[in-house]
Amino acid sequence: MELNILTICYLIGSVTFILGLKMLSNPATARKGNLIAAGGMIIAIFGTIFLYEENGQKLGNYPWIFGGIAIGTVIGFLAARKVKMTAMPEMVSLFNGMGGACAMLISVVEFDHIAKLFSEGWTIYPPLSQFKSDAIPVISKGHILIIVLGLIIGSVSFAGSVIAWGKLNGKVKDFSFKGQHLFNIGLLLVILGLAAYLIGWTPTNGAIIFYSILALSLLYGVFFVFPIGGADMPVVISLLNSFTGVAAACGGFLYNNKVMLTGGILVGAAGTLLTILMCKAMNRSLANVLIGSFGGGGKTGAVGSKDQGSYKEITLSDTAVLMSYSAKVYIVPGYGLAVAQAQHACHELEKLLESKGVEVKYAIHPVAGRMPGHMNVLLAEADVPYEKLLEMEQANDEFSNTDVVLILGANDVVNPAAKTDPSSPIYGMPILDVELAKNVIVNKRSMKPGYAGIENDLFFQPKTSMLFGDAKKVLQDLIGEIKNL
Repeated sequence: MELNILTICYLIGSVTFILGLKMLSNPATARKGNLIAAGGMIIAIFGTIFLYEENGQKLGNYPWIFGGIAIGTVIGFLAARKVKMTAMPEMVSLFNGMGGACAMLISVVEFDHIAKLFSEGWTIYPPLSQFKSDAIPVISKGHILIIVLGLIIGSVSFAGSVIAWGKLNGKVKDFSFKGQHLFNIGLLLVILGLAAYLIGWTPTNGAIIFYSILALSLLYGVFFVFPIGGADMPVVISLLNSFTGVAAACGGFLYNNKVMLTGGILVGAAGTLLTILMCKAMNRSLANVLIGSFGGGGKTGAVGSKDQGSYKEITLSDTAVLMSYSAKVYIVPGYGLAVAQAQHACHELEKLLESKGVEVKYAIHPVAGRMPGHMNVLLAEADVPYEKLLEMEQANDEFSNTDVVLILGANDVVNPAAKTDPSSPIYGMPILDVELAKNVIVNKRSMKPGYAGIENDLFFQPKTSMLFGDAKKVLQDLIGEIKNL
C-alpha cells in the first residue's frame, strides 16, 4: 500500500512539474506555476523520505536528511531574499551549478557502491538488465554508462556554472589562449575515451580512471566557459541549465525514480529549446557562440577605433517637454536599468505620461540583460502590466509611428552595426529598430561600449540625443520636470 501511495506522490510531482512549466510561459501565471511545481517537489521529497522501502527497510538517517534540508532551506531563503535584481543572473547560474554538483555526487556515491559490490564477488553483465536468469550477482554495463554520463555532464555543468557566475559578477575575467578550442576538443576526447574504456573493459584500476574522469570533466567545464564572451552569457546559462537537467535525468535512471526522471527531462528539454531560441535571437549557431563568441576582450579595437563623429546631448527639461507632448513613447530597458534599480521609477514615469494622454509601451529584446527573460522579470517586479511588454518583432513594426524611444541602459540590442557593418562582431544579430522612430533618447552613464565591447553607431545619428546619468536619478528628475510643466 505504501508503495502505491509513493507512486501517487511521484505522479502528482510529475504532473505539477509539467503544469508549472506550462504556466511559466506566461508572466501573468508564472508565479503561480512556480509555486505549484514547488509544491509537487515537496510532495515527492517527503514521499520518498517516509514511504520509500528497499528490502523491507526505510531510508532512516532522518537527522542527517532533515539537517541537510534545513540548512539548504535557510541558505536558499536568505540568498533569494537578499539578492538584487542585477545579481539575479549569477544567482541563477550558481543555483544551476548546485544541481550539476548534486548529479555529480550521485554518480560518485553510486560508483563507490558498485566498487563494494565488486569486492563481494559481483561481476559485469553486458545487457541492460541488472540480473541474469540464473541469479548470478551482476551489474549491467548500462548501469555504469548512466553513472559515467551523470558524472561527466554534472561535473561540466557545475564547473561551467561557477565560472559563469564569476564572470557575471566580475570576479572572473574572460580568458583564452591560442589553440584553446583545440585543447578543449582534445580534453573532451580524452574524457570520452576514458569513459568508454571504463564502461567497456571495467579494468581493475577502475577507481583511478573514474576519478580521473571526474577531475578532467571539472577542468573541461572551466575551460569550456572561460573563452566565451560576456554578451553570450544568456546562451551559456541556458545551455548549462539543460546540462543539469540531463544529469538529473541520469540520476532518475539510476534510482528508477519517475519524478526525478521527469523533472530532469523537462529541465533538459526546456534548457535546450531556450538555448536554440537565444541563438536564433542573435542569428547565430550554437557552435558560433561556443567557438566564435563575441564579447570578449581583444575584439573591439577595429570597431571601436573608427571615427564615429560627434554626439549631441539633451537636457532633462527638453526631454520632459518632448515626451509630455508625444502621442506614442517606447521604453527600451537594458542592463543599465537593472544596475540602477530603476524599474519602479520607470513604471512611475509610464503612469505619469499616460495620465497626460501619452501611449507608453516597452520594447523587449530577447537577449537584453544577463539572462533569458531578465527584463521581463525586472519590470514584473515593478508591476508593469504584461500587455505593455512587446517582443522585438512587434515593437519593430511600430517604431516608425513612434514619437520618442527612451533607451535605458541598453546598448548592443539597439546597435545598427548589426545590420550595416559586416566587420562588426554582432553583424547579423536581430536588433530593435529604434532608429526608425522620430526621436531617440539614450540614457547611459557614459559613452563606454556595452557588454559586447563594441561602439554603438546609434549614438552618433542625427535623431539620437544622449541623456547621461544614473538611470534611477535621471528618471526621478525627469518625473519632477514633467510634473512641473
